Parts: sequence; structure tokens; C-alpha cells
Amino acid sequence: MLTIGIPNFRLDKKVVEVEIDIIKKMGAEIKCGVEVGKDITLDELRAEGYKAFYIAIGLQGGRMAGVPGEDAKGVESGVSFLRRINQDDTIRLDGDVVVVGGGNVAADVARTAARATEGKVTMLCLEQRDEMPAAKDEIEEVEEEGIKILNGYGPKEVLKNEDGTVKAIVFKKCLSVFDENHRFSPKYDENDTITVECNNVLMAIGQSAEWGELLKGTKVELNPNGTAKADKVTYQTAEPDVFVGGDIYHGARFAIDAIAEGKQGMVSINRFVHPGQSLTIGRDLREFIELDRDDITFPSYDNADRQAPGMREGDPLKTFEDLRVPFTEEQVKAEASRCLGCGATVVDLNQCVGCGLCTTRCEFDAIHLSRDIPQASEMHTAEEMMKVVGPYALKRSMKIIKKKLSGDKPEYQE
Repeated sequence: MLTIGIPNFRLDKKVVEVEIDIIKKMGAEIKCGVEVGKDITLDELRAEGYKAFYIAIGLQGGRMAGVPGEDAKGVESGVSFLRRINQDDTIRLDGDVVVVGGGNVAADVARTAARATEGKVTMLCLEQRDEMPAAKDEIEEVEEEGIKILNGYGPKEVLKNEDGTVKAIVFKKCLSVFDENHRFSPKYDENDTITVECNNVLMAIGQSAEWGELLKGTKVELNPNGTAKADKVTYQTAEPDVFVGGDIYHGARFAIDAIAEGKQGMVSINRFVHPGQSLTIGRDLREFIELDRDDITFPSYDNADRQAPGMREGDPLKTFEDLRVPFTEEQVKAEASRCLGCGATVVDLNQCVGCGLCTTRCEFDAIHLSRDIPQASEMHTAEEMMKVVGPYALKRSMKIIKKKLSGDKPEYQE
């Protein structure tokens, strides 16, 4: 889904390819073109010796609105459209395009469609501007590329030409999106409608699970929306050796959520395949209480907005390349200065890059690094590591000795 479900201008495919190469270097065997449940079953994999399975297939199906006329030629789900054009960016759409939806996927679909047509692109959604689920920067980028957003409308009917192609789409006014308990329950004024003429309608109003026969014969339970039920800490399903994560577990979210859950799923599986270990003891529940950033008054907090990347020269509507450039050194420093500096001392294994500098700065020699998977690095031995950090470590040690002899307190740096 990272390669076919997200446009290149949002996530450069070269970045994904590098990540895949790292996985290969770590020793993982990748078999493409294999549909589990059809070409091979879980039972057959168990017979081959596999002891655990992690399912992270994402939500690969699109949802339609269920309105009259949506079977017209030119109506397509946003997910299907992104899959097609990410595999072949020479695909073109004729005429004007209407994108239905107000989330991040809808924004990606609209921006992609703008690059694939000479016509205009219009985005319509149920939510008002301040209710749209799409990220603020995504909405800004949509408008910067000349895409018009109409808020507060839901699809009512797709009108067809005589040849079965799309002629227009009728929208009805949405009076409210959620009920008093903030559950999705839109209410409409059926008589307050607008008609938008177009040649293409892309439905980006949600995604769906496509399991095929993958779970046949298992005890895995599904939620009403097709996602899998699993323990919220261990990601283990009702089938003990089957674990799930990502969108197929909790519904559509960000890619980084799926990546984080993959790491936690690894912890669970590693314990599961080694008998006698608990899947829950010592787990970080990550139950954080988010700060109310609008009610922070202490002076050390920097309320500056996040830094925005610069752009390379070029017309964004003429390319699928990512025109954003990396932060400058000044931007990196400005972004880092927004940190609250809470003084946390617990090492977050999701963020530590293993540079080894902490080992050279600890006066008490209390921090040591060991490489669990040496074959995953170009720097295999301690001798090679010392060639990199050794000179600095020696310099640092001399400074500490000098300060001890002079009676000064040890120097600490953040």
C-alpha cells in the first residue's frame, strides 16, 4: 500500500525501495505474487515450519456511496484509481473530475487527478472546513494546486449520458455529520441540492477489507467493518499464532501507525515463538495523555508552528515527483527548539539510531552498546565501530580526567 496507495509526491518510492533493501539485508525472504489462502494456506505454511504469522494487508478495497447511477462508466473508487495510476503514471482522465470525500486519501486522490487531467478538479465532502478529517497541510496543498473544495454536501445521484458515461453528479446539503454522541450519523436536506457536471467521479469515502480466503479455517474474528479483532497490547487474534496490525486491525490511519505496530507485533511474535515467555509482561502500553497545546502558558514552551519544507522549481501539476526539499540546518534547529525538554531519560528504542555517542559521554561507563544483528549493518565488528567513535571517546576521556584533577564537576551536555 505504501507504493500503490500513496502518490509519489507524498511518499517518494525511492525511500520505500531503500527500506525494502534494508529488510532484505537483514535476511528476510520476500516472495511476491503469492496470495495466501489461494496459492498457499496457513496450514501449509505451518507444515513448512512457520510458527507465527503477522497479517498487515491494509484496507485494499474502496467504498462506494450506494447512490443511483454510480455504476456509470467513469465512476471509480479512490483506492482503485490510486492503484492504477501509481503503477502507470501515464494514465489520463478526460474532462472534469469530482472527488467525493474529505480525508487524507481524498486529498491524495484529488491532487493525483489534477495531474492526470486537463480539466478542473472539484472536491466535495460532508464535513465543514473545520471538521474535515484531512490534515491541515493536506488541505492547503489541495487548494494551492487550484482544486476547489465544497463543504457540507453528500452525493445523492450520478447522472448518465445515453452511452452510460458520467454526465454529472447531484449532491444534497448535509445539515450535520455526527449525532450528539459524536457518532457518524449524517443528516441531509433532500430538497437542497446542487448538480456538478463532470466526466469522472472518484469516490474517496472510505476503504474496505479484502481478505479473500486468507483466514479460511482459522479462529480469527472480524469486526462488523471487516477488520480483525485482536488484543490491543499484543495484537494477537483468537488464533494464537496469528497476529495483525495496521489498517486491517484498526481501520484507516497513517502509515507510521502501521510501522509502529509492526515493531510491537515483532515483540509479541518473538516472545510467542520462544516457549515460557509472557506476551504482556513489561510491555509499554503507550497510554499517553496529550497536552492541550492551546492552554500551555509556561514561558519555556515554544508555540511556533512546525517548519514547512521548501520547494524545488517546477510545476507540481506537471509531475508526480516530490518537489519538497529537506529542511535546512536553520529549519532543523528551529524545529528541534520546539521540544518541551521534559527531561525523560528512558531510551526509546523506536528512536535510538545506535550512534554510540552516549557511551562516550557517560562518566561512569554505565552505557554499552551491543549489535544483535551484525549482518544488518555495514559495520560488523567492535573494531570497526571504534574506528568511528574511538577518537572522540579518547578526547572525551581526557577532558573528564582533566576536570577531575582540577576539582571541577563533570561537564554534561544535552
